[in-house]
Amino acid sequence: MAGVMPLTLRRMSSSLRSRMRDRSPGLGPALAGGALAAGLGLGACAALVMVLWVSSPYPDSGPGGALHVAAALWLLAHGVELVRAETLSGAPQPVGLTPLLLLALPVWLVYRAARDATDASDEPDGPPPVPARTAWTGVVLGYLGVGAAAALYASGGEPRPEWTWVTVCLPLLAGGAAGVGVWAGAGRPHPPVSSRLPHWVRGDTLGTAARAAGVATAVLAGGGALLLGASLVWHGETARLAFTQLTQGWTGRLTVLLLAVTLVPNAALWSASYALGPGFALGAGHLVHPLASDPAPLLPPFPLLAAVPDAGAGTPLNWAVALVPVAAGVTAGWFVAASAVRRARPWLHWSAGRSIGVLALAALLCALALTLLAELSGGPLGTSTLSRFGPLGWQTGPAAALWLLLLGTPVTLMARAWRLRGLRRGGALPARRGKKRTRPTAAKASRAAEPSPQLPGPTPEPKREDLYDFLEADTPEPAAPAPRTPDRSEDGDRSERGDRSEPGDRSEAEDRSEREAPSPGGPTSSEREEAPDPAAAPRTPEPAEALSRAPEADPDPAGPTPSA
Repeated sequence: MAGVMPLTLRRMSSSLRSRMRDRSPGLGPALAGGALAAGLGLGACAALVMVLWVSSPYPDSGPGGALHVAAALWLLAHGVELVRAETLSGAPQPVGLTPLLLLALPVWLVYRAARDATDASDEPDGPPPVPARTAWTGVVLGYLGVGAAAALYASGGEPRPEWTWVTVCLPLLAGGAAGVGVWAGAGRPHPPVSSRLPHWVRGDTLGTAARAAGVATAVLAGGGALLLGASLVWHGETARLAFTQLTQGWTGRLTVLLLAVTLVPNAALWSASYALGPGFALGAGHLVHPLASDPAPLLPPFPLLAAVPDAGAGTPLNWAVALVPVAAGVTAGWFVAASAVRRARPWLHWSAGRSIGVLALAALLCALALTLLAELSGGPLGTSTLSRFGPLGWQTGPAAALWLLLLGTPVTLMARAWRLRGLRRGGALPARRGKKRTRPTAAKASRAAEPSPQLPGPTPEPKREDLYDFLEADTPEPAAPAPRTPDRSEDGDRSERGDRSEPGDRSEAEDRSEREAPSPGGPTSSEREEAPDPAAAPRTPEPAEALSRAPEADPDPAGPTPSA
């Protein structure tokens, strides 16, 4: 009995271990992953702020104030608008300009947490993967829990967050980034396309449009960064003086430099909007675009603001920024054409209409992306004149779509035709014919197989020379042998002798010769073969034929002898 109990306990323990090993991780690890992602982002902001606070020779507050600033900066990176209550005028001033470089940090952390929570183990006896819905819910709830705590802490300091923006921006960012992470962790499955969509949207069309839109957006953003760098080099002296005017110590200058670096993506998008045409606002009612530059007066001396074009009308140098959207349109068109005609599968090339449809879809997706990025890159820095900074999203997005359609359409058509021509020359595709020969349908083929009824042909008109057949010809022709006319004397002798010979007693050779002998004025054997059937097409002889033919009767040798 004592030996049975340890054996039973060992079996129970091994069964429990196998159940724990094979058990799905569930919601707990996903919650922990989301909370860890939020804590890492918050800790990075706190470390940066504390380093700057420690190195500052004139700190305005203690460590608590620095931590409040760190929490507010972390919320600002999510798009939450902050409010400064301690101002010179005494009125609260909003701060809603989100540094996009700081926004990339929480997005990447949430994405990694969701992907790791969904990704299955590589070991064969490892735990099964967490369901996508469970992983997404756990990561989002864990992240929002830490975010709510940080918002509560930051509300007691300066600046403080606006709770309306907290309840909107935090769930949107956490839910979107976690959704992409779960999708990547599950192996990037393709969602089922609804059958209600048009046929040219199905298959790889949507993926091609998304990739073309991403490439065009990257070209616009990269072109904007190049314009920003070129303008900073052009106005290098003004940008250098901005550091010395804002602060005197090296710590302050380092802080300004770090702030400028975090705002470089924002400035690149401003430059892209400037190249597209709508431009950006530097103060309420003050627009800067290639045709004219009107920045607000008394702007703070900031290094990135030194890249703003001088006030006044635009010059040809300002108009040259149109090369950026031209490059984006050409790139998108070439990308669509490369997907429309693939050298690996030349027989599956797209039609011209479908290629233009994919380009239009790519332009729409690019417009949506530019609208969102333009709205995120701008925001208020105060009230009155400082209430609007950055590009207008509702103008930047449609301008990008228009550039892509105008420049991408001819590039797509020309590149598609060029690739098809190369494939035809190489023999991968058959040569194009000038006229398409349509195959007859089954009904047409059956009708063609049926014999057509022979209708009586039209009565041939007499030739001009046949009208005068009765005239004597210039060249005499050999006359046809005249038919033999029976002699009356022979008829009389026959009647007197009572000739009893029957027509059948004549030899067959004589009958055949009489049948083959042409009758006077009658048709020859070849003419009888070519003559139409008199029963099928009865016709009345023409006057010329009646005159040309002699009304002689063909005597029948077997008939009765005419009487004297």
